[in-house]
Amino acid sequence: MSKKLKYGMVGGSLDAFIGEVHRKAAALDSKFSLVAGAFSSSPDKSKKTGEALGIDPNRTYGSYKEMMEKESQLPEDERIDVVSIVTPNHVHFDPAKMALEHGFHVIIDKPLAFSTQEARDLKEVVDDTGLVLALTHTYTGYPMVKEAKEYVREGKLGKIRQVYVEYPQGWLSVPLEEEGNKQASWRTDPERSGAGGSIGDIGTHAANLAEYVTGLNITHICADINTKVEGRKLDDNAAALLKFEDGATGVLMVSQIATGEENDIKVRVYGEKAGVEWKQSDQNTLLYKPLEGPHQIIRAGTGYLSDLAQANTRTPAGHPEGYLEAFANIYVAFHQAVVDHQSGEYKSASDYDFPDVVDGIRGMVFVDTMIESSKSETKWTPIEL
Repeated sequence: MSKKLKYGMVGGSLDAFIGEVHRKAAALDSKFSLVAGAFSSSPDKSKKTGEALGIDPNRTYGSYKEMMEKESQLPEDERIDVVSIVTPNHVHFDPAKMALEHGFHVIIDKPLAFSTQEARDLKEVVDDTGLVLALTHTYTGYPMVKEAKEYVREGKLGKIRQVYVEYPQGWLSVPLEEEGNKQASWRTDPERSGAGGSIGDIGTHAANLAEYVTGLNITHICADINTKVEGRKLDDNAAALLKFEDGATGVLMVSQIATGEENDIKVRVYGEKAGVEWKQSDQNTLLYKPLEGPHQIIRAGTGYLSDLAQANTRTPAGHPEGYLEAFANIYVAFHQAVVDHQSGEYKSASDYDFPDVVDGIRGMVFVDTMIESSKSETKWTPIEL
């Protein structure tokens, strides 16, 4: 059995959403133990969350600064190995930077930071410390997304020509931020979410998924972003034409006001010889569409999948590989990187199958470029890292 890593969490109080998702994902493969936390900016709320989770009261902290300082003073075999950051966007950079500077590896919910400059500054800290940082772009964790990536890598599609990626949601079709909804309140607030609304919250997921499957970076964007709900401070709907490396083109659509939609992120990739299609509402299925011959339905849990897909599959064929499992796959890859780092076998983040600090910077620059392009009369705007 591989080493179990101890981790502390920043954010994720009992009334939060994504913290519990992280805790379940980290626990799924028994590779992590939650032993400490600063679960809220409210010391009292942090204490109550720690009690509910069974954390030692002495290791339930009133602030993340206190957690970093006190945990780093513990003996090496007692202190945390990893910090998991699950706060709103404006509280990503400082705890991540402090964790790295105190010797802790970091796994952080996307986006990487509040701004592109913060993301670039954080990369400098990662480079200086040599520690591991993973970013939870969840949807790349699905086994059939990984199978699609392998089809592209193996040349089954031929040279990539077109990429279509979309992420429709409908939950913000009404102004929930005015009704006291906690998630809506911070996600539509530029002081806490950052410059992007839908483009930052789910657009970055769509862009990352397109780049992950194709292995191609987006180079130029021609975007239109807008706000449909009156009075909302950030965008809730966006579309863009894309240019990729190697001449491929594409279309990206994201919306949080697509009434009636849930979280049906979908990607289609077409090459000279074939196309592939995957969507989260049928997450166990990859459609393979060759130019010559019938369409093929490729299913999770089967013996004919690639090694990469099989390594990220937990259930037999016919049993759904879901959101938590996809999330956990990122934690598993991150765990291997940290264990290798501790044993002196770690090389670089690119040797592991998880989004890293560079992907995080690309996400922040994507948001900036979408906004710049939408405001521009020229429209086509290069992504400049």
